[in-house]
Amino acid sequence: MRDVMVQIPKTPAPASPAPRSVPTSADVARLAGVSRATVSYVLNNTSAVRISEPTRRRVHEAAKELGYVPHAAARSLRAGHSRLVLMPAPTIPVGQLYGQFINELQWALSRLDYTVVQHGSVGLHGDEAARAWAELRPVAVLVPGAGLGPKGVAVLKRSGARAVVTLGPESVEGAHALLMDHEAVGHRAGTHLYERGRRRIGVVVPEEAGLEAFSLPRLEGVRNALRGTDATVTHLPLAHTEEAGARLAARWHDLDLDAVFAYNDEYAMLLMRALQDQGIDVPGETALIGADDLMLGRLLRPRLSTVHLELPSGRDLAELVDRAVRNPGSVPETHKVLGATVVHRESS
Repeated sequence: MRDVMVQIPKTPAPASPAPRSVPTSADVARLAGVSRATVSYVLNNTSAVRISEPTRRRVHEAAKELGYVPHAAARSLRAGHSRLVLMPAPTIPVGQLYGQFINELQWALSRLDYTVVQHGSVGLHGDEAARAWAELRPVAVLVPGAGLGPKGVAVLKRSGARAVVTLGPESVEGAHALLMDHEAVGHRAGTHLYERGRRRIGVVVPEEAGLEAFSLPRLEGVRNALRGTDATVTHLPLAHTEEAGARLAARWHDLDLDAVFAYNDEYAMLLMRALQDQGIDVPGETALIGADDLMLGRLLRPRLSTVHLELPSGRDLAELVDRAVRNPGSVPETHKVLGATVVHRESS
């Protein structure tokens, strides 16, 4: 018998689904029953053209249904600049108060149709960091703390940044500046402790690198407040760890202090707990005051005295950025901020 080979036809592989086309603004316009220009005005949050609220709702609902997202690069080409606002990620430990301020600022900028990006520039500082930031071609850069110089500002502007804003103790040539008077914080705290009858006053200065631009002016503020009086000021380096707090509290009697101003509420709370663990009465033996006016300080026993800080509102800073972007040739603005007011509670 001869073998008979039977060929079984192969089942064709299922066809791959055709890739879905990317929705466009024209698709959104058709679904919403408006013009493409109206879609652009609504989704770009343009304030120059008045659009009724029902129309805005229809456009947003259509965009959501289609999964349409505006193309940032195309929008940048049309505008002649990006909408990217760059904020260098902090390389230093930042407190809760500063974190709240940054969140408010990011929200306010997004309402003005800017995209906020935090840039991690680990190992880069000053003008070298500015070159790394410039590679992203931001329309604005917000630089907290110190370190950026005039050369760095020039690099950023040559790369297309229309606004460079510094937040720190000193202004920088060519940049808008929010000057934060940290010396006033220490001055208020030192004056408060002196008026409470304290004469041997310690000042906690964080050991963490990068905080010197804030902590040293606060120390100097206490010294200025007490200069010419019968009070003494003792510099107290302290790392933000339980072990460091315990070591400092263990030698408290040798220091012979009757009051202390801690850099902020977080260091004040750390030290208060360490002093209480050593059996030191606060405020009986040692009065204590912090800064930032955090909610947690009000929950302590004794309640923590503090210096309340008036930071600029995120909305005001966002509007400063927007003005600078719209008028890149304007003279840089300088604003003094960071009002300081003592809140007297039980710990002092």
